[in-house]
Amino acid sequence: MHRARSRNLAVLALSVLLALSAVAVPMALARGAKTVAGEANAPSLHKTVLTNTKGLTLYTLSGETHGKFICTGTCVKTWPPLLVAAGTTPKGPVKLGTIKRPEGKTQVTYKGMPVYTFSGDSRKGEANGEGLRDVGVWHAVTP
Repeated sequence: MHRARSRNLAVLALSVLLALSAVAVPMALARGAKTVAGEANAPSLHKTVLTNTKGLTLYTLSGETHGKFICTGTCVKTWPPLLVAAGTTPKGPVKLGTIKRPEGKTQVTYKGMPVYTFSGDSRKGEANGEGLRDVGVWHAVTP
């Protein structure tokens, strides 16, 4: 009788543990992933562009490859980087990655290049930053 009770308690404990892990594991995985990008038609470019979740066009800067950052300091006021919390896996219509910025924040990347929005865009699909030259040449991300 004592053995049967111990076995029943062990089965109950195992069942509770499995039930909790069935909820906890997917929640932990979901916490690490976040949708940060979408797509929009950019009429001025006659192309589809990658956007942030507000529909603003994302850009890359020529020369920012292999972990080299050119847009730092006051540049990020005009070209705000698309940031995520450390440990977050960015999700979107294309494969995205992350890189650590010089000041320690985590920035989203596309094909290894950091992505930014442009302060001169205010509506979905605008691509006013395409081809602008300042610290490099800016290009709208076209997936």
